[in-house]
This record gives sequence, structure tokens and C-alpha cells, in this order.
Amino acid sequence: MSAAREEGTVPLHWQGRELAARPGQSVAAALLENGVRSWRRTRRGGRPRGLFCGIGACYDCLVRLDGGPEVRACLVPVSPGLRVDPGGAVPEHDPCEQDPTRRPPERDAVQHPTEEDA
Repeated sequence: MSAAREEGTVPLHWQGRELAARPGQSVAAALLENGVRSWRRTRRGGRPRGLFCGIGACYDCLVRLDGGPEVRACLVPVSPGLRVDPGGAVPEHDPCEQDPTRRPPERDAVQHPTEEDA
């Protein structure tokens, strides 16, 4: 499908471009059909990701819909005018490495009784 919408298609907006999608088609299928092969990057290494399993078992196809939280593109059907943005906008490094206050508190080691305690 090309960016020019065909009869019976619905508009889908990907990063400011209007794409054509078929009613009932998943967001992932619509992106693939319009030539978009990857729509997020991995946390480490920034490698491109797109559709992997296509059945909702993995999280490679995460996107943001209409500015909301990330969802799996393979599970969500298109709706007219849906705005789709890349998912996985996550810093390459763990934010806890730069802000130690975000780490969970250390737990005390379990002290097992010894013979001296008896």
C-alpha cells in the first residue's frame, strides 16, 4: 500500500506521515505493509526492532499509540487517525547507575544461628 490512501482504507499516522491501513489490520501489519520494518531500538546497543513473533508473546514490536504507554503493535487493530510513534525510547544505560537513590534498599543478610547462640 502506498501513502496515497486507497478506497476502503483508514489513515494511520507514523512519525508525521499518513499511511494507509486496512480496517481490522494490526498496527504492526499496517506498518510492515507500508514499508516500515523497525519501530523501536533496544535498550542496550540501540539495535532496531520491529515485528518478531506477531502473536503477542514477545515485546519487540512496542509502539506508543496517541501518546499513551507502550503497547505491542501486533495485538492492536488500527483505528482511523491513530497516531503511532516509536516505542523503546529508553536510555542506553540503566538510569539507576546514574542515580543510586533509585535502587531498591539493600536487604540485610539472613543471620543463621550458630552454636554460640544456643
